[in-house]
Parts: sequence; C-alpha cells; structure tokens
Amino acid sequence: MAKLLSCVLGPRLYKIYRERDSERAPSGVPETPTSVTTPTSSSWETYYQPRALEKHADSILALASVFWSISYYSSPFAFFYLYRKGYLSLSKVVPFSHYAGTLLLLLAGVACLRGIGRWTHPQYRQFITILEATHRNQSAENKRQLANYNFDFRSWPVDFHWEEPSSRKESRGGPSRRGVALLRPEPLHRGTADTLLNRVKKLPCQITSYLVAHTLGRRMLYPGSVYLLQKALMPVLLQGQARLVEECNGRRAKLLACDGNEIDTMFVDRRGTAEPQGQKLVICCEGNAGFYEVGCVSTPLEAGYSVLGWNHPGFAGSTGVPFPQNEANAMDVVVQFAIHRLGFQPQDIIIYAWSIGGFTATWAAMSYPDISAVILDASFDDLVPLALKVMPDSWRGLVTRTVRQHLNLNNAEQLCRYQGPVLLIRRTKDEIITTTVPEDIMSNRGNDLLLKLLQHRYPRVMADEGLRVVRQWLEASSQLEEASIYSRWEVEEDWCLSVLRSYQAEHGPDFPWSVGEDMSADGRRQLALFLAQKHLQNFEASHCTPFPAQNFQMPWHL
Repeated sequence: MAKLLSCVLGPRLYKIYRERDSERAPSGVPETPTSVTTPTSSSWETYYQPRALEKHADSILALASVFWSISYYSSPFAFFYLYRKGYLSLSKVVPFSHYAGTLLLLLAGVACLRGIGRWTHPQYRQFITILEATHRNQSAENKRQLANYNFDFRSWPVDFHWEEPSSRKESRGGPSRRGVALLRPEPLHRGTADTLLNRVKKLPCQITSYLVAHTLGRRMLYPGSVYLLQKALMPVLLQGQARLVEECNGRRAKLLACDGNEIDTMFVDRRGTAEPQGQKLVICCEGNAGFYEVGCVSTPLEAGYSVLGWNHPGFAGSTGVPFPQNEANAMDVVVQFAIHRLGFQPQDIIIYAWSIGGFTATWAAMSYPDISAVILDASFDDLVPLALKVMPDSWRGLVTRTVRQHLNLNNAEQLCRYQGPVLLIRRTKDEIITTTVPEDIMSNRGNDLLLKLLQHRYPRVMADEGLRVVRQWLEASSQLEEASIYSRWEVEEDWCLSVLRSYQAEHGPDFPWSVGEDMSADGRRQLALFLAQKHLQNFEASHCTPFPAQNFQMPWHL
C-alpha cells in the first residue's frame, strides 16, 4: 500500500538513460541495504514507455495543467469581463465553486488512476524504489543509480547547499538569506530630500513599476520562464539532456541557493582526457530563452573544455523567477559548487555568457575577482536602451524607472569592477541588441560595453583621439575595412606591447591605468586601436546563430 501511495504522489518519469559500462558497479562488490539494482540497456528501452492507464491519465493531467496556465495568464481580462457582465455576484460564484470542486475531485481520481498504472509498471516501481532510497541515504551508489533516470526535477534530492562551504558558515560577510550583494542604481533625482511627502508622491509610480515588472516586464525579458514555452520545448530539452548524459558523460545536480531557489545544473568533466583545456572549467550563462540542454554549452564542450551549465531561476528544472537578485543568488551557488564540490580553483574557471547571461557573468567576475577570464557573446552594456527600443516612446519614464528599480541589468558597471582578461564577441548582424536595425552596426550595444570597459581601464588612452579612432574602427562594416583603418594609423603591435608591459612592471596590474598620459596623439591612437582589437572579436552572424567551437578562444592578456 505504501508503494502504491508513492506511485500516486511520485514524479513523472521521462527517460531511462543507457547505462555506461564504466559506471556499473563491480560484480564483486556486495549491495548495501539501501542500494537497488539498476536496469541495463539491454533489458529496457531508453525512453520510458508508460502503459495505457498511466499514459491516458498523464495526458488528461497535462491538458489540465495547460488550461490552468492559460487561465492564469488571462485571469485579469477574465475577471474584468465577468465583472462587467455581473457574474461575480454571490449567487453566481457559489454554483461555480461547486463545479470547480467537482472538477478537482475528478482530477484527483485521474491522478490515483495514474498511480495505479505506475504501480503495475516494473520500470516505474524500480525507479521509485531508487528515488526513495536516495532520499533516505544520499550515498554515492544511490546517486549513481538515480542519475540513470530523467524525471520531474522537483523530486531530485539537493546535491549542494549554499551554506555548505565551511568559509560561508564562519564568515559574516557572505550572502544572507536575503541574497548576495548587488550594485544599486543611483536615485533618478539626486539631491532631492527623501521626505514623507515625497515618498507619498512617488508611491503610485512605484506601485505601477512593480506591477509592470512582475507581470509583463519579467516575461518579456525572460520568455524562457513562461510555462507554455517550456511545455512546447520539453521534447527538445529531454533530447538535449540525453545527449549530455549519454554521449558526454554529464552529471546533473540540484543546488540550493540562499533565497531557497533550486538550480538545475549539468557538469561535463574533461579533466581525465588528454586535452589540456579539459583542466579548465567553463561556466556557461544562457540567454533569456536559453537552456543548458540546447544552449551555448555546446561551444566550449566541442572545444574540449570541462563545462558547467545551469538554468535560470524559473527555467526548466530550476525554481523561482528570474529577477536580478535571484539571478545573482543562483550564480553565486553555481560558482561555490564549482569550487567546493567539483574541485576547480578560481584561476581555472572561465565565465562564458551569451546575450542576457552577461549579467550573471559580470556579477560573478565582480564578486569572484580571481576567476581566470570572462567571455561575453552578443551581450550589452545596459538594459534601459534596449527596453526603450521595444516600448512606446510615451512610456519612456515608466520603462526607465521600472528597469532601474526591478530589472537593472547593469553589465558594464559590473564588468568594470573586474581586473582580469575580457573578450567581447560582437555579432555584426545582431537583431536583438541593436537599438535601430541590424545593419546599423554602430547601434549594437556591444560597442558601448567595449567603450565603457576601455574608458575605465585606460582613461588616458581613450581620451579624445583614442575614442574617436576606436569609434571609426567599430563602424567598419567588413574585415577589410577594419584592416584598412588599422593600417592607416600604422599600429605597431610590438611597440604597443612594450609600452603596456613597461607600465605594468612599474605600476602593477590593477586598473585603471594612467598609461598614455604623456604620449602623443598618434601614440594614443595606436594604443587605443590595439586594445580595442584585443578585447573585441567580430562574428558575422545574427543573434541566435550558434558560436562555432573553432572560434572559441581565451581572452588576450599581457
């Protein structure tokens, strides 16, 4: 009876992975009491095939879930319509509640029938036994057996806790349950006294900004968090997970962040291979509709690096909602997991981000300054210009206030706090992070990210002449035109390197540098072009084109 109840309340099982021979337990090792024999690939199909009762019950419950999601998103319009028609009176609501209660009882009965179908299926009973054993005892053997199954991630046991590192427990400066530290925007009206009257005046605007951010704004910014989109992508995500686990020997793990969100991660370890880059770990930060199953992890993976992918809060197996604070909390526990559980030193970690993932990448670089390098692909400096691009001009004040208070993705500000090597990848046909049209390459916000970084690190070089010549170089529409500008100013790379190395040897590596202070205008132009070329890599493609592994390279450094 207990097993039947477990089947009723248990998670949905999607797939049983092909077991790798290297993972099978040695035949001479006796089973522990909490261990269960796992299925072999020769006995069962890799995709779990539910029987008729479970299959049809699952379809009914999935359909009910979709209808509930549609009702949730359309509820404001539905309530307004019902109110106008007079259907919200007590005499109308009471019969409706009876219908709703009857429907819930029917769905509960369907769930029980699904549980009976699972109970009669030997594969599901085997799975639920392993899952229960793992929850009781998270031994290495039990976790290895559980990793052979792909199921609803909500039931996956937590593998790593944000407080697990001993340094976190002893330190008072670490993150609290309220979250890690973020850079806060400056007040819109500086110098204004924050009196009670001013607070009351601002209250309607603050309420409006809050409602916009938590309804329309968050879903526009992170469409991957919308349930209906995830439902449509489920077959693709399952296929991507299977590829990572079966072909790349990936290991899935659940991390618990300081805000209580559970973060879904996938780790592929290449340290045991002959490729030297396998000793380096690339942590991948996906875009606003990207998932590690089908995202940018494939680029460093094909290039031979060890890779750690993770999903934004509210994406696929991760819980929560993707607001900046939650995003930073998630990134913090991912980096802690890489250092304290996977055993990588910060000097062996590279952060690679695509598009909106640049926010968490730059936060990690700012918060963990010993990280080896940062690579930002198709990213931007600040969210406000891009938000204004897609919203009506009359909403300018509301959009700016909403972004600054609730969705402040200040990538450039965070990146300037990092002292290590940086590479920016600019897509010359990007249709997402341009503020006009893709053909107008100067409206690409990656240009602004580069300029702000160089102006912070080399303020004397990036003064008048240097800034103008870098803008000319950024405006070039082809590699031939870029090379023409580079040669026109007769950039001597050996001279630039010697100047930079001499300054570093004398003054140390910490930015900002005052190099170029007593230099001629021609010298500053040469240095500015040299530095811009070293920090920016052009890629002739649109925003969502996968970045080729052969183009994946480490940032330049002295």
